[in-house]
Formats: sequence, structure tokens, C-alpha cells
Amino acid sequence: MADLSPQPMVLRVVEPDRARKLKVCSRPASVDALIAVIKEQLEIDLDFSLKYEDPDFDGKLTSLTDIDELPQKAVVHVTFEQDSSSVASMETVSSVSSSERGRRWPSVLFPIPTFSLDVELKLREGNAEFEKNKKYLQLTRDVKHDILEKLASEMYGYKAYPSDKEIAMVAEALVLKYPCLKEAGSETGWNGWKNSLKFKMGNYRSKMRRAGCPEITVNAGKRSRMNPDNDSSHSNIKRPKRAEVNFLPNFPQGENPSTLEQLRQKVVDEMKKAEKNLSLIKKMMQTTFALRRQTIVKTCPPVKELMELWPALKMESEVYAEFQRITNQNLHNTFYSELDRHLPRLMTLFRQKAGRTGKTSDALTEILKIHDAQEFHDIHTKRVTVLHALPVYLREDASEFFKTCIDTFDEPELLDVSVALLTVVKDNDTSPVHFQPVKISVVIESEIVGNLPRFADAFLVMFGLIYALHLSYPRGLTNTFEFVQKILLGLDDGKLSPKLQSLKNDLMRM
Repeated sequence: MADLSPQPMVLRVVEPDRARKLKVCSRPASVDALIAVIKEQLEIDLDFSLKYEDPDFDGKLTSLTDIDELPQKAVVHVTFEQDSSSVASMETVSSVSSSERGRRWPSVLFPIPTFSLDVELKLREGNAEFEKNKKYLQLTRDVKHDILEKLASEMYGYKAYPSDKEIAMVAEALVLKYPCLKEAGSETGWNGWKNSLKFKMGNYRSKMRRAGCPEITVNAGKRSRMNPDNDSSHSNIKRPKRAEVNFLPNFPQGENPSTLEQLRQKVVDEMKKAEKNLSLIKKMMQTTFALRRQTIVKTCPPVKELMELWPALKMESEVYAEFQRITNQNLHNTFYSELDRHLPRLMTLFRQKAGRTGKTSDALTEILKIHDAQEFHDIHTKRVTVLHALPVYLREDASEFFKTCIDTFDEPELLDVSVALLTVVKDNDTSPVHFQPVKISVVIESEIVGNLPRFADAFLVMFGLIYALHLSYPRGLTNTFEFVQKILLGLDDGKLSPKLQSLKNDLMRM
């Protein structure tokens, strides 16, 4: 006798920025009914149409108009609809030149710029003489000034406050390109250039402060003979500390606080709509970036207030976009590419450590035992396991950061929670790791600022918000977050701690 019970459908729902798996207990009656199911289960508020990968045409996308055409196991693509008024409003956003840096500090060799024609001629002649007779070039004060001024300008194009190591990198690149500029009495051949560049950068910052550059003027007004009651010149310095390329950019050309405030209010209004114009929001958030950074860096308002001013930062896609504006780094792609590359080696290191004795080994053993007991193992279970095990391996206390609550509670206890990832589960499971949570809530300053279905995505959004909101890393988890910043993302802004250097060395022994 034929089985007439409803057959479940398994769908892979592809959105513009992600793909999610969806199980439907039975085939919906119509395409509109399927759209309603997708909206409800995946919490999508916008209107959209569906296309599916048609097996009759080698998986080519075909508009879904008849529900019976859809296979029981299918891939459907969501196409968000956009009305003409929204498109028109997008065109009203002013076209402005970017005020942001588009480059990160070079990782290998600093590119020495081309100097003025007369300086270039002198340097070429000096190189030729050095190659022929090993004779160093004697520079006049004017020529040396021109070289230092050009190099300071070039460095400022990357960052206003280069480190000692980075200034040394420029000095080394200079004498490598122009050997005639080496210093005979210097051990490296460029120590004198390094010292000169350090002083020149200080002078260049003074010039930019007088010009009104925000990332320099923010540190002006310190204590001096004329202002003895002001803060010390070394206190509360606001400067990039985690490789932020655009820490405090200038306003876009033709814009001012008043015009940007009007755009900010438009963002707030757009976020209130049921059908949000995501492209318009992204464009306006890009234009108002400098205003947002000035508010965040200079006044440091509470996170709740910031989220009311800039509600678009509650969107996962906008958190990633903001991170890229600040660092010129694609957070989502780089993080998962590097994490997934290191997953096998990290799991091996954790298992080796678990095989020893001690509290750290016992904690790792418990996490790995829960991982091994899972019926299905995929990339997502490994990511969850590694992100929970990493702070344990680094001997850091994550108990205040990784929190759990039961879904039946209306309001979880979040009093005095600085930053945390709250895993919401169905029952009172005291396990340190959960692979099928109801949701993961991102908590900052006792406020839930976002909910995500996957733990790794929530961790990544938290990391992005720490940059976007100019927050400190969670207390006690500095090594864990610097592992993400410096090793996974390559945003190296200083030396690694001994623990991280050791872990990095172990990862390289693959």
C-alpha cells in the first residue's frame, strides 16, 4: 500500500550574504505559502521572490512560479524586491569623495615614493657613484628635508602614529632603494634615518593638527605652560591600538556635521520600515562613517545610546561593513578562511593537551568529549568546539563571556554583563558547549544587541562590534581576541604575547 503521509522538504535558502538550511514538514500549498514559511522560520522581514536551481537545466536558476516544480530537496535563491521610491531616495544621497584611507601598512617592504625631480636626479647620480666607487652621498640640508617631508607624508597616508618598528621599516626600505644614503657609522646603515623620520613624523602631525585633522586634534589641548590645568600630554591618548586604518577620518568633501546628521536621521527612519532598503542604508552608513567615528571615539556614549543613534549596527551585514571601513579588512571572509585552515591543527593541539594532566587538560577533555559524542560532525561543530576550547588552551577564564540560559525564561539575567555571548538552550543542560542552541545572543553592556543562529557567527559579530563601538577586549580574554586579530586576521599591531607566539609556532608546524 502506498505511503500517503506528507513528505518533508529540505531546502537550502541562499540569501545575498549567507545560505541557511531549512526543513519543511510538508510541501506548502503554493509559492506564496512557501515564502511565508521562509519569512517566519528564518526571520526575514523584507518581501522577496524565489528562484530555484532547476535540475532539468543543469541547475540553472529559474523563477519559481509553480510549487510542484520544486524538488523535495532543493536550493532556492532569495531575491529581495526594491520599490522605485527607494531607488530614487538612494540617488539623493550626495556623491562625496572618500575621506578614508584605502590602504593598510605594507607587510613586507615599504614602497618608497618618487621624490621631486631634482632630488631624484641627485639620488640616481649618488647610486651610480656608490656602485662605482662605494662612495656615500653627502646631502644638503634642503635635500634631506625634502626626502623626510615626502616620506612623512607617505607614512601619514597609512597611519598617523606609526610604531617604532614601522618607522624602522621605512628607513630600511629607503637605503635599500638608494644605497648611497647608507650611514657609514651606523650598524644597520639606517639608524640615523629612523631617528630623523621619527622627529619628522612628530612635526608632520603638528602641521596636520594646525590644519584641523580630527585624528590629531583629538589629542590636542593637553597640559602645557600656557594651560597648566589640562590633562597630562600622555593621558587618555586617542589613537589606533588594534591596527585601525581609519580610526578618526575627516568628513567627506562638501559635508559637515549638520548635513551628516540629516543623513543619520534618514538611516534611523529607514531602519523603522518593514521593507528596508538595504542598499540605501549601506550607502548612507558609508557617507556618515566619519560622523559616527567622531561620536564614538570622542564622547564614548553608552552602547544602548549608540545603538539608538545608529540602529543599522544591529544588522550583521553592517557590522562587517563597518569593520571593513575601519580596517580595510573583509572580516567574514578572512576570519572563516583562516579559522577553517587552522581547524585540523588546532583540534590536534587541543587533543594533545587534553591527554595530559591538570585543570586545563580536564576542561579540554570535557569539551572534546561533548564534540565527539555528536551524531553529525561538520565544519560548524568544529568551529564551535575550537572557539570554546581556545581560551581554555590559552588558560583564560571565559566563564563571564560564554553564558547560557534556558529558552523558557522571559528575561535572562544580564545585570552587570559587560560583553558576553549568551547561548539560549531548550532545557537545563549544563554542558560547556551546545551545538544546537535555540539562538546565540550578543550582549554588550547588559543589552542584547543581536541574535544569531550559529555560535561562530555570533562570535564574529561580537568581534566586529568591539571594533565598531571602540570597546576593549573582554576582561581575561585578551589572548583569545588577539589570536583572532593578529593571527587569523593578520591585523598585527605589536608583538605577540609568549602564549600566542608559542601557539603560532605550533600552528606553523603543520
